Amino acid sequence: MRQINTETAIRQIVRSSVQAYAGAFETRHIKEYDDPDGTINMKIHNIFITALGEEIQYFTALVRSLDSTLGIMLEGMAINIAKLFYEVRDSVEGPLFPEQTAIIAELLEAYKNINNPLKPDITHYQKIIKAKTSKNAPTKTHISDYYLIDKKQNKHYLIELKIGGDLDNKKARSEKEAIFEQFAILSNILGSNAKIKCYFATAYNRFGENREWKQANVLSFFSKDELLIGKDFWDFVCCSNEGYKIVIDEYKKSSYLIMKTLQNIKEKYLYA
Repeated sequence: MRQINTETAIRQIVRSSVQAYAGAFETRHIKEYDDPDGTINMKIHNIFITALGEEIQYFTALVRSLDSTLGIMLEGMAINIAKLFYEVRDSVEGPLFPEQTAIIAELLEAYKNINNPLKPDITHYQKIIKAKTSKNAPTKTHISDYYLIDKKQNKHYLIELKIGGDLDNKKARSEKEAIFEQFAILSNILGSNAKIKCYFATAYNRFGENREWKQANVLSFFSKDELLIGKDFWDFVCCSNEGYKIVIDEYKKSSYLIMKTLQNIKEKYLYA
């Protein structure tokens, strides 16, 4: 019975998330129709796109808006699903020792240097724990994409989520630095024996589900043991091997709402 109730709750979150998103997306763009500074109107001035025709001009502007806002919706949806199973926090605050900052910088420089044989490995987190030797450390606050606490198993999870995982080298480095520092702070607060796991996650596999994920810039800074890609991410937040299947199935069932919204916006901008 619990499994059925859990699946029902996940489906309800997906359905309500899509419904709210579709409604807000349509309301926003219809309202901005006569606004020259509106989202779509501000994106139609590329003369090279305009020369291809009015429909292409409109669709390229709309797709850019859809892509960015849909990602925000998926992030919020995943957080709401996670709340069914975890305590969810949005920040980590505590002491960060200078020696830990130094070892983090050392590791990141080594990862970046293609001539250095040191590659990302989950054992490197232990180096950060052991690095603290000062008696005092400044307090630092990190905003977290996902800080999840499994109270039953007393486990802590730090997740950096990038919807498609398409990061350049600088962003990949900064994401790993943020994870390292959050891990250091948590280990300082909870103790060196605390169960803390860190992940880099994506909402979908940009190379295709069931295909090898090989975003080189990310893999320069994250080991494969730190990845939650596509299905693995949704299974994790749903606490179920069926999580991805449930989320995608319900999303597909609800996607007609977004399609209806796009049609209404198209009729307003192209045929009004």
